[in-house]
This record gives sequence, C-alpha cells and structure tokens, in this order.
Amino acid sequence: MFWTPELAVSLEDAPWPSTKEELLDYANRAGCPQQVLDNLEELDDNDELIEGMEDLWPEYEDVSSEEYFYNDDEEEQYF
Repeated sequence: MFWTPELAVSLEDAPWPSTKEELLDYANRAGCPQQVLDNLEELDDNDELIEGMEDLWPEYEDVSSEEYFYNDDEEEQYF
C-alpha cells in the first residue's frame, strides 16, 4: 500500500467512519485515482470501521500540512 498526500486528499470528504466497502464505494463514485482504489482493495476484508485517514496511513498526520503540497499561487508571485 502506497500513500502520498495527494492521494490521501482524494479521501478527505469520505464519510468517516466507514468500512472498507463504504470507502471503495465512495472512491469509485468520487472518481478517485486508481492508486487509491488499489490501496483500499488491499485492506483486510472485515466490517471494522476505519475512523479516518490516519487509520489507513498512520504517518498522514505528519504530512497533512499544506507545506507538502505544490502551490501554483506561490510560484506565480515570482513572475
């Protein structure tokens, strides 16, 4: 399972807490990238609730600040 901040953001509006199946349904309907769907498919098949992105990717809290995202607005300031 491979997560990046950009992939994690695609689940930002997911209906937390959710089961694996609910997250897969949401990701399909929301048009999430294929890597997100692949990551969710790798989860154990059970009805355990996933409380948030931190349950899927424990390091998410450490990288969820905006400094890890490329911002076009910042670059435009220099031109």
